Amino acid sequence: MALSASSHAQPSGATGVLVLADGTAIWGKGFGATGNAVGEVCFNTAMTGYQEVLTDPSYDSQIVTFTFPHIGNVGANEEDHESRGLGALGCIVRQEVTAHSNFRARDEFVDWCRANGKIGLSGVDTRALTRRIRLNGAPNAVIAHSPRGEFDLAALRAKAAEWSGLEGLDLVPGVTRGVLEDWRGGHWQLGHGYTDHGNEKPHVVAIDYGAKDNIFRSLAKAGAKVTVVPARTSLDEIMRLEPDGVFLSNGPGDPAATGEYAVPVIKGLLERDVPLFGICLGHQMLGLAAGAKTAKMFQGHRGANHPVQRVGGEWGESEGLVEITSMNHGFAIDGESLPEGVDETHVSLFDGTNCGISIRGKKAFGVQYHPEASPGPQDSFYLFEKFVGMLE
Repeated sequence: MALSASSHAQPSGATGVLVLADGTAIWGKGFGATGNAVGEVCFNTAMTGYQEVLTDPSYDSQIVTFTFPHIGNVGANEEDHESRGLGALGCIVRQEVTAHSNFRARDEFVDWCRANGKIGLSGVDTRALTRRIRLNGAPNAVIAHSPRGEFDLAALRAKAAEWSGLEGLDLVPGVTRGVLEDWRGGHWQLGHGYTDHGNEKPHVVAIDYGAKDNIFRSLAKAGAKVTVVPARTSLDEIMRLEPDGVFLSNGPGDPAATGEYAVPVIKGLLERDVPLFGICLGHQMLGLAAGAKTAKMFQGHRGANHPVQRVGGEWGESEGLVEITSMNHGFAIDGESLPEGVDETHVSLFDGTNCGISIRGKKAFGVQYHPEASPGPQDSFYLFEKFVGMLE
């Protein structure tokens, strides 16, 4: 089964469909959870880590098209979650999901998707869909799965066409923690699972805008004690925790919308000279707090093979060095909008977009990519060591 126009009849045996906002229907075989969900369709070029992708809260309200054709063949397990019950709405894959073949697997991918509310669609020409996204931008769509192949296409088209899209949407309230949490646990080791680093200081307060758990593990591995707080925690509440530094996490949605309540807090932290480190959404909102602007990208960056170069003159012998990074973002800081006193430190070698900033006179910096995702595989871990080193 492949891309099919909305005027085409439902193919025999089709139990899943992706209905774009323009009315196009893309048929396939459904798996995982049943029902339907509306969101933005994007593509991810990573060859591994599909379970981590689907549980990344930054993918909230998104449907992920995997460009790698064989998704699901390593199964799923309890150790590779980045969050509980959060992340992407579902996924689109080329090949039908087969039984797993991996010694760490505890569940079949199909069963894991069903248990975690992820709708899957297989048998799709993902190369054609990816090209469509590259040419026309990320579309709004509904993904649907009915084991009996029963679909109300008119209703699905209307649902896709009426959805507002991600621009102007604050999705953080749906993915942030509800209460403060003292984070315990470090990096994973084969045969041992996640070990407790037991750090007592320096103390990092991490604001959870929809964070991946591996970020907190990375901060702990770098030597920090981590306290995680909800996204709407006030400046006074944060300062009462006596942080040595504050981390601004990744998350979904439009940074300008979340910034309505997050940016004033970040500005207050900057005024108090609290060291700051932001990733992804946190990086974007640090930029907003410093006076820059953000914008929706045409297709976004999502994958584990994105080259980023160090620029700006602060790197010494490593100036110009290229890191292979993991990315997941549909918004970015407008590099042309950086005000005086905010330096660009990293740029994408794919399209030149901003991938890092630092604020002069402050211990405050951010990157657009995900250093905790082990790209390269360790090209970017130095950022956690740099931040924690500032605090010591």
